[in-house]
This record gives sequence, C-alpha cells and structure tokens, in this order.
Amino acid sequence: MTQRIGIIGGTGIERPDPDAGERIVDTPYGQARVWVGGDHADEVVFVSRHGVEHDIPPHRINYRANIDALRQLGVDRVLATFAVGGIADDVPPGAAVALDQLIDLTHGRESTFFDGGESGLRHTVFTEPFCSSLRAAILDRAGGHGIAMRPTGTYACANGPRFETAAEIRMLRLWGADVVGMTAMPEAVLARELEIHYAGIAISVNWAAGIRGPLALDFDALNTMRARLLPLMLDVLRTTKPAGCSCFEPSA
Repeated sequence: MTQRIGIIGGTGIERPDPDAGERIVDTPYGQARVWVGGDHADEVVFVSRHGVEHDIPPHRINYRANIDALRQLGVDRVLATFAVGGIADDVPPGAAVALDQLIDLTHGRESTFFDGGESGLRHTVFTEPFCSSLRAAILDRAGGHGIAMRPTGTYACANGPRFETAAEIRMLRLWGADVVGMTAMPEAVLARELEIHYAGIAISVNWAAGIRGPLALDFDALNTMRARLLPLMLDVLRTTKPAGCSCFEPSA
C-alpha cells in the first residue's frame, strides 16, 4: 500500500488543491469524500471536514467514515486545522495554537470503532490526545513559515452547532481550557483507535462568548494565514516520521 499523509481542513481551510482528484471511499460507516494528489503530489490525502461548501454541521460530520477512509488510503499521520474561539488572554483572533490537550463535551456522536459485538470492545489510552512527535515538529518549523505558534493549548470540544453561553465559557476557563471549538472530538480519538498519528493546529477567529464583549467572528487573520499554514503542515508531515510518542500505548 502506498504510504500517504493526511490533512483534515476545518473552517476556512475547506477547499483542497484544485488539481487534486476527488475520490469517494466506501467504508463500513458510510461514504467519505476525499481528494488525493494535485500540486502537493499523490502522497497527500485531503479531507474537508465541513464539506467544500461548508454545509455539514459539527454534530453531523461522519467522523468514523473520514478516519476509516484515511486508513484505507494508507495514511499514517494527519494534521488537522480548527477555527476556534479564544478563552485564554493570549489567544486573540489570529493566534495559532499547537494543541496538546482536550476536554470533550460532545454528546450523541458515534465516538468509537469499538462498539462491542463484532467490532469488539477496547478502552483506548488517551492521556496525551495529540501526537507529541508531530507537535514538536510543528513548533520547530512554524517560525520558518512565518507563524507565531503558541506551544500548548487545551481545546474544549462543545457539541454545537450553537455557540457557547458566557457562563459555559467561564466554566471552561476554570477547567483550564484555552480555546473552544466543536470538531476535535471524536475525530482525535478515532485516529488513535486506528493507529494514525494525529495533531492539531487551532486558529482563533473570535474571542469566546463573554470574554471581550459581543461575540464577533473575524476570519481575516485565518484567510491571511492560509497561504502559510498549508506549507507548514506539508513540511511537518513530509519530514517527520513519528517516534517516541505515546500514541499507540496498549489499550485494555
């Protein structure tokens, strides 16, 4: 099987290389739409998390089909992007964060490949939800691509599609969350279950509810950063063979 690398594009990064070839991949969980190749070469598989028209809400994304399709196509490491709200004082709109931790507040989503029965049961070790090897490479290479990267960040994953209340953000801040979004889970744990190294870069597009007055989305910084973000991700994925991370610790 051809060894490939994967990019999962979030809000603002929905569109693949225009020269990439679209594929529909059949999985046990439904069909996944992916793009392979283009100027980035045949090794790259791109998933548009919300769809190229941004018409799939967070709670309706077929996370299992997307991750299984990446596995079927030979992807062993993935970088994902997330548009988020900033909670920490040093994550204003335009800030980039190399995520290292997660708080999962989602519900009603298909969140595992191991549902019992024929699929079996597995308790996946998830102490460190993002691949430390890929994170280290992101931090090492970000400056060379003109991106100031916050070295750590805890992502609180809300269910959406509504935004959070001010009280919920106050709670998340007390819990240690730095940013809030709607899509990192179950995506991250599903990648872990299929032994795909997975790391994420969050780009703040607003202050979270109640932090700095009325909630106002600002995609200008993300649009400006897009031209630097994708080359950084390709650089990291192509030059980093994860080793020494705890991604695949034995599960119970």
